[in-house]
Amino acid sequence: MSRTIKVLLAEDQSMVREALAALLGLEPDIEVVVQVARGDEVLAAARAHDVDVALLDIEMPGMTGIEAAAGLHKEFPALKLIVLTTFGRPGYLRSAMESGADAFLVKDAPAAQLAQAVRKVLAGERVIDPTLAAAALAEGANPLTDREREILRAAADGSTNAELATALHLSQGTVRNYLSTAIQKLAVRNRAEAVRIAREKGWL
Repeated sequence: MSRTIKVLLAEDQSMVREALAALLGLEPDIEVVVQVARGDEVLAAARAHDVDVALLDIEMPGMTGIEAAAGLHKEFPALKLIVLTTFGRPGYLRSAMESGADAFLVKDAPAAQLAQAVRKVLAGERVIDPTLAAAALAEGANPLTDREREILRAAADGSTNAELATALHLSQGTVRNYLSTAIQKLAVRNRAEAVRIAREKGWL
């Protein structure tokens, strides 16, 4: 008899998390051994439990699923990572793959498909939702640099250039230049539009 696949499940919405755990628990060869509701609880949970696969929602408090995946991949390179999303944003797929994810699926996929993805990644396969893959190819690469993304993220709350400069330990001129470049790259009129577009595409 094949051994049970032990799963870590990270999802901030309790109803969704419990439903996913219950559905996966119906599979004879899969067991959800630990559940967390925050991205910044993922690493500690992986350290405390011997798991084979981590299922990570993207949008979580404390840390995104993509950031959690990167941390897991660095500390537990053999651990298989599946990133789940409600949002079919093309940039998320690229970011997830760069963070070490083995699979990228939409959350409303059938339970059987999710269970199959768990088995496939453990067997060394990569599983990507075909619609998201096509959208990511059509969208192309993220044009923003890491620094431009960092400044746009920081600017999302409406901070002034002076406040951003203080928070990021940069000069106001440098902040202004990075914001201007990001606005030009995204072909928008102002920083608010730049933040909105970059978020919609999953580039922040």
